[in-house]
Amino acid sequence: QVQLVESEGGLVQAGGSLRLSCTASASGRPFSNYAMGWFRQAPGKDREFVAARGTIGWLSYADSVKGRFTISSDAAKKAVYLQMNSLKPDDTAIYYCAADATFRAVAVRAASDYEYWGQGTQVTVSS
Repeated sequence: QVQLVESEGGLVQAGGSLRLSCTASASGRPFSNYAMGWFRQAPGKDREFVAARGTIGWLSYADSVKGRFTISSDAAKKAVYLQMNSLKPDDTAIYYCAADATFRAVAVRAASDYEYWGQGTQVTVSS
């Protein structure tokens, strides 16, 4: 069983930056054995993929955030991060981190493949 807790999001102006963190409490498996992902859901829209890290470090990004967002992790802290730069109003959403215990050679982009989810944190970008 894994519990994921995201850091508080926030309100930022367009062009600004924000870093989200997600800390995992996992028993029995090293944190590095989990594939991790970030998703977001804007009002009235479906949850969408943002970024992911496969079990062995393969990274993947949605086209809409490529070059602006960076996913990283710290196994010792059991944490995964999402650094968001050059934020746009369209990035406004609730952001969720997710974990998957299945070995994933590549980064997983489908929400249905993730077993564990954080509670979500609101990110609002003002124009």
